[in-house]
Amino acid sequence: MAGELTRTPIHAEHVKLEGRLVPFAGFEMPVQYSGIPAEHRAVRERAGLFDISHMGEFRVEGPGAEAFVNVVVTNDVTKLELGQAQYTMMCGSDGGIIDDLLVYRFRDWYRLVVNAANIEKDLAWVRSCLERHGGGGVEVSDESAEVGLLALQGPDAEAILAPLADVELPGVGYYRFAEGRVADLPAVVSRTGYTGEDGFELYCDAGDAAGIWRALIESGAGSGLEPAGLGARDTLRLEMGYALYGNDIDESTTPLEARLGWTVKLDKDDFVGREALQRQRDGGVERRLCGFILKERGFPRAGYPVKCDGLDAGTVRSGTVGPTVGRGIGTAYLPSGSSEPGTALSILIRGKEVPAEVVRMPFYEGGSLKR
Repeated sequence: MAGELTRTPIHAEHVKLEGRLVPFAGFEMPVQYSGIPAEHRAVRERAGLFDISHMGEFRVEGPGAEAFVNVVVTNDVTKLELGQAQYTMMCGSDGGIIDDLLVYRFRDWYRLVVNAANIEKDLAWVRSCLERHGGGGVEVSDESAEVGLLALQGPDAEAILAPLADVELPGVGYYRFAEGRVADLPAVVSRTGYTGEDGFELYCDAGDAAGIWRALIESGAGSGLEPAGLGARDTLRLEMGYALYGNDIDESTTPLEARLGWTVKLDKDDFVGREALQRQRDGGVERRLCGFILKERGFPRAGYPVKCDGLDAGTVRSGTVGPTVGRGIGTAYLPSGSSEPGTALSILIRGKEVPAEVVRMPFYEGGSLKR
C-alpha cells in the first residue's frame, strides 16, 4: 500500500528514547528520525515503530454490506472469516486501479483501509458506487480522523508487544486480527504490515495513539526498537516488491499489468471493472510491472528513463539503493516480451546509461515474516 501523504497533526508529544526526544505527531509521518539506513536495519534486524495514522479508514455496515463491498473491490470478500483481513484493489470501469486497500471483516461490519493521498477520492468513489449498486440499508462512513494507526514491525515485534497486549499474539495468524487492549487501551491488533517482516498494525482511537506509542517505545527500549519514518517504510517495501500507489500503480495501470492479478477474482459475481479486466486477460497483457537490479553502482529514481535493446521502454516507477540488498533496485513497466528475468536493460542516470537486469521480486527474501 501507499499514498504516504501527511495530514494535519492531532498530537504534538515527545517521548524519550535513549536520551533523545522522539516526536509522536499523529497524522504527520516524518521522513526519518535517526536516519533511513539505521531505521531500515532496525526493522530488518530488531524492530521499528511507524506512526501511520495518516491512512484512511471507512466503515461499511448494514444488511447488504458484504454484497456491496464485493461489488466495490476485485477480490472476493465473501471468503473472509470473522477476524480476517484481505488485500485487494478498487478499480474503475476501465480496470484502472483507483486504490489498493485492506478489507477487514468484523462481526457485522467491514473496515476499508485506504491510502492517505486517496481518502477524498476513494470516499467519493465508494459513495458513487453506493448510489449505483447499493441497497439493503448499507451505510458508508469515513472514520479516518477518529482512528489512529501504528505499525510495529520486525523480528522482535511480538516480544515487544506481548507485555502490553491482552491478546494471545501467537494465535493471531498472518492477515488475521483480534480486538483487545494494548497498554490498557482498546485496540485492534492485526498481523499485517508493509515491510516483509513479522509484525502488527494497531488500530486505536486517535486520542489513544500517543499513549500506545509511548508504551511501545518503553517496552522496546531494551530490544533496540527504533521509531521509523516514511523513508525507511519506502525502502523496506520496495525490497519486498510491494506496490506503492502513485508510483507503481495508479488509475492508468490495471492489477493484471501490475502482477496483482491474484487479487482479481473474475469468477465471482459482477464487480466494478470486471468486464475490462476480463477483456484484458483474454486478449493478453501487453506490459507488466517488472523488478530490475543495477549491475553497476547507481541510484535509480522514479522518472528515470528505461531502455531495452536500445529503445525507450518506459520510466522507473520506484527506485532506491536497497539498504539490505546493497544494490540499486527499482520497478518499471516493460513490454510483456521484455519482462522475463534476465532481460538486459539500461537506466539513464544523470546522462549515463547504467546496465540493469530484470529480476524476480522480491529483491529480499530473508525476512522474519512467516505467511
